[in-house]
Amino acid sequence: MPARRSLTGRIKPTYKSEVFEALHRSASALHRVGAMDVQTMRNFDVACIKRPATWNKTKVRRLRERYRMSQPVFAAHLNLTPSTVAQWESGAKRPSNIAAKLLQVFDKYGPDILR
Repeated sequence: MPARRSLTGRIKPTYKSEVFEALHRSASALHRVGAMDVQTMRNFDVACIKRPATWNKTKVRRLRERYRMSQPVFAAHLNLTPSTVAQWESGAKRPSNIAAKLLQVFDKYGPDILR
């Protein structure tokens, strides 16, 4: 199930399944009325929302090359250092979860989305 946009234009999370989506919606309603604390809601987020795909050195390099960008230009689009991109592509480091989500957005919408 891909991420969807709500009527307000915000991107809705992608859930692990329809059951997890229903559970999360119920938990969110309880949280909104004050019947569930923040920490418990965070636990529901972790349990129900799909994590971004993992990115290995090959996927990062292919994404960069698909848009015919050098490492410094690719890094500038993602607001990273060229060294970080080089480390990802060499396999010395892997993108964090936040960076993986950013790469996922870049992959889906292209470089113009980040301007």
